[in-house]
Amino acid sequence: MDTFAALMHGFAVAITPYNLMWSLIGVTLGTAIGVLPGIGPALTVALLLPVTYGLEPTSAFIMFAGIYYGAMYGGSTTSILLNTPGESASIVTALDGHAMARKGRGAQALATAAIGSFVAGTIATIALTFVAPLMVKLALLFGPAEYFALMVLALTTVTAVLGASLSRGLASLLFGLALGLVGIDLQTGQARFSLGIPELLDGIDVVIVAVGLFAVGETLFTVSRHRFETEELYDLKGSKWMSKEDWSRSWKPWLRGTLLGFPIGALPAGGSEIPTFLSYLTEKRLSKNPEEFGHGAIEAVAGPEAANNASAAGVLAPLLALGLPTSATAAIMLAAFQQYGLQPGPLLFDNNPELVWGLIASLYIGNVMLLMLNLPLAGVWVKLLAIPRPWLFSGILLFATMGAYTLNNNIVDVAILWIIGIIGFGMRVFNVPVAPCIVGLILGPLAEQQFRRALTISQGDATIFVTHPISLALLLVAALLVLLPTFFRWKSLRDERAQASLDATHSTKAENV
Repeated sequence: MDTFAALMHGFAVAITPYNLMWSLIGVTLGTAIGVLPGIGPALTVALLLPVTYGLEPTSAFIMFAGIYYGAMYGGSTTSILLNTPGESASIVTALDGHAMARKGRGAQALATAAIGSFVAGTIATIALTFVAPLMVKLALLFGPAEYFALMVLALTTVTAVLGASLSRGLASLLFGLALGLVGIDLQTGQARFSLGIPELLDGIDVVIVAVGLFAVGETLFTVSRHRFETEELYDLKGSKWMSKEDWSRSWKPWLRGTLLGFPIGALPAGGSEIPTFLSYLTEKRLSKNPEEFGHGAIEAVAGPEAANNASAAGVLAPLLALGLPTSATAAIMLAAFQQYGLQPGPLLFDNNPELVWGLIASLYIGNVMLLMLNLPLAGVWVKLLAIPRPWLFSGILLFATMGAYTLNNNIVDVAILWIIGIIGFGMRVFNVPVAPCIVGLILGPLAEQQFRRALTISQGDATIFVTHPISLALLLVAALLVLLPTFFRWKSLRDERAQASLDATHSTKAENV
């Protein structure tokens, strides 16, 4: 009953005209950003961090959440009509969605994606409403040792999951941790790695790094690739509505996708890519016509899109309750919390209930807004794809530079922005994930504080991290996230070598005979 009362209070906050305006701005921006190829929600939120610096936190996060949900909706448009996934979570949608567009059924593919996103987003937001407070109760059992272990898990999760290579993820994480060391040590008051530059004594602003990596770095990378890519846009033809058969083939995948997306999104190693692929495989296995998959099966669009949007709500649960980011966008939102001097976790629910519950309530409202924006206005969003790419990318770079300067009216911030941006471009070229860098920058100093605090309480006894059951369990999970993929890769490589050796032996015997 307390949760329901808190949610009603959240609706009272979210339905004020001022917050409704920011919610509408967020979902509209998010949909537009999702439609434009090469630009995702992480880049957009990062780009808007300097602009929203003077905005009231509740309104800012309502807008950010709208951008996040909206981009998940809009991302299906480019996947279906251009075969260009804007985010990794939309890769699966492109497989059959684009095949439907080639057959002249692009409108039906967009419709099942939009309705499935609404159904999944609403159900997942209901789950978020009740799961997040349960996570908060768990987090209340945490002391300094447990919080340190949780932050190690967060750092390990993002490093191990967001990227194809563990070594590259670790390199990105170490870069972020190094950036987090710049400034004055809070316990000793000594300057660290400030290079004699007074502006660095307060540390490197998280917003500057986020904008540099995601806005400048991503844009430079997209520009460098653009002239090598060809884009073929399929128009929306024929009926814009789903047939009775389309409905009957879509509603079960919507529900199954939701059931996969939310819990996996809420897991430390979940994210949005895993549930979309699982949904695709599940629908193919349950389908009466599996041969249609890859050639325009509507279930292959409905299920993964539902899983994609449900995972977005799942990602917010550990972010709000534990301060644990499990996606690139969640990492940027964590940076946004720090911009306002807030730390997600149990204290956020106690000290800022208006923000938390207003944000959750706005997700319900945003879902309705998105359905109204996406179904009747699909043709309008498609026209955004006609914007000349040089104008778009130049605007992003100009906006990022101006935002960095206005943050502190400091030219040093602009220099740092472009240095970080060029490094971010290099990271993208060499396929080094950028999210671990942001998480390392944010959580590194906090983990250091909790580590020192735990050692102070135990009078220097480091076994405090393994004698507390919760701390030990979290550290074991973190170790498994690093060791298991390494073990499986080693085992796979060993099996391949053994098979190659066996084949060579058989070949030699055959030649001798």
